[in-house]
Amino acid sequence: MNSAISHLTNNNAPGAGTGTSAAGASPTFSPLYQQIKALITQSLQSGEWKPGELIPSEVELANRFKVSQGTVRKAIDELSAENLVVRRQGKGTFVATHHEARSQFRFLRLMSDAGDALSHENRVIEVKRLRAPAEVARLLDIKSGDSVIFIKRVQSFDGAPTILEELWLPGMIFKGLTAERLVEYKGPMYGLFETEFGTHMIRAAERIRAVSADQDSAELLSVAVNTPLLSVERVSFTYGDKPVEVRRGLYLTDHHHYRNELS
Repeated sequence: MNSAISHLTNNNAPGAGTGTSAAGASPTFSPLYQQIKALITQSLQSGEWKPGELIPSEVELANRFKVSQGTVRKAIDELSAENLVVRRQGKGTFVATHHEARSQFRFLRLMSDAGDALSHENRVIEVKRLRAPAEVARLLDIKSGDSVIFIKRVQSFDGAPTILEELWLPGMIFKGLTAERLVEYKGPMYGLFETEFGTHMIRAAERIRAVSADQDSAELLSVAVNTPLLSVERVSFTYGDKPVEVRRGLYLTDHHHYRNELS
């Protein structure tokens, strides 16, 4: 058996060096396909296969890990369901990338009421390095006062200001990110983070509530003070469930709605 698999199996098998802990917790067992999934995820995280690249076939991975093709397939099924990889009929399985439209709309949930495709543009208001406020530091799992990059921008759809966003990013990861770079980059912001800073957003947790526009947001969104807005606070995570972005957005929903699909 592959040494990496053997290590995982031995560490997780019932009674394998664990017994009963002082707290009385029972040992856990991880199914083999989940161990394979963890190893594939490690390869994604290490950059062995870059975003957009074809990963080895199920047969090749089965030979690599000395397991059945069915075990590999089950692992890839879960990675595909989690949007870490993308299957393409007749072509193989590819590492998910934010440069694909399907990935972009996983994180941009605002839809036109008319059902039209959204044509949008971004206006960067400011980008600066500052010390992390306590709440932002807590959400990013860093120390209060650590360096963060702060971004403020307005997204307009069909020429109408629609989303006002404020973002906080860990300064150590996003060194060199400037307003000029954001303005000149024409692709999705997460695509920039992926390509130039090696940070791939794989999931996000959001809190949504109704608020009213204050003076600043009203001016930037070209609406009256106290106009109803949708407030969306997002924490985005990369591999290893590491938080790498706090984003707070104010959405104008006169002609748009926030769409989510539950399954």
